[in-house]
Amino acid sequence: MGAKRALVTGASSGIGEAYVEGLAEDGWEVVAVARRRDRLEASAARLEALHGTEVRIVAADLATSAGLDAVREVALEAPLDLLVNNAGLAHYMPFVELPAESARELVDLNVLAPVLLTRAVLPQMIERKAGAIVNVASLLAFSGEWDAPHLPQRAVYASTKSFLVTFTQILAQEVEGFGVRVQVLCPGVVRTEFHSRQGMDLSGRTRMEPGDVVSASLRDLEHGVLVSIPGLEDERVFEAFVAGQAGLAGSTGAVAPASRYRD
Repeated sequence: MGAKRALVTGASSGIGEAYVEGLAEDGWEVVAVARRRDRLEASAARLEALHGTEVRIVAADLATSAGLDAVREVALEAPLDLLVNNAGLAHYMPFVELPAESARELVDLNVLAPVLLTRAVLPQMIERKAGAIVNVASLLAFSGEWDAPHLPQRAVYASTKSFLVTFTQILAQEVEGFGVRVQVLCPGVVRTEFHSRQGMDLSGRTRMEPGDVVSASLRDLEHGVLVSIPGLEDERVFEAFVAGQAGLAGSTGAVAPASRYRD
């Protein structure tokens, strides 16, 4: 049996690069996707020299139709054992100042790309009754009610990450019993270039290392954890959050508006 095969998007730095490194170290063949070919080439050469495993690079911009179509074709060339949808943008700014083209880029990269790549590879995973998909979201997926001065302006970014959480949760219900595992990863602040590219200086703030985030994700994937939150110490907090959502669903659905609307 040959080596397992993974495709990782956003693989030229940060969490994506850490996934590639961790998988290559474990003997996986990895397809590393990102826009920056030079960074991919340098990373692939280093990892192949260290671990002797093949790291194939694909330079593509998943926010464009051409780039997404090219990566979909690569994903379908041979069965994938793991798809990691990690590529993402933030474009932190007040919504009223967000250029329309930047809003479209956020939705195309953070939402459309993972949906269409998942749609491309899932049928063969179901047919083989094997495979896994990880969608990288963020703790900001849950931040709709959070209001603090240190938080970025994030209306579209956080909404795209909330989409990934809901998408993954419902997808997990659909593939249950087919041997396919899915996970949505929700890290907090991580030591990557992600924030510095937004002009944010977080050098004085405690941040998690990308390798630790990926190790937690892969361990949770092995144990069937659907929503992976590496920085969450007390799992009962998220369990209460989920129970609250279920309680909301169970408290609605009446054929008439609630009593507070009756005069």
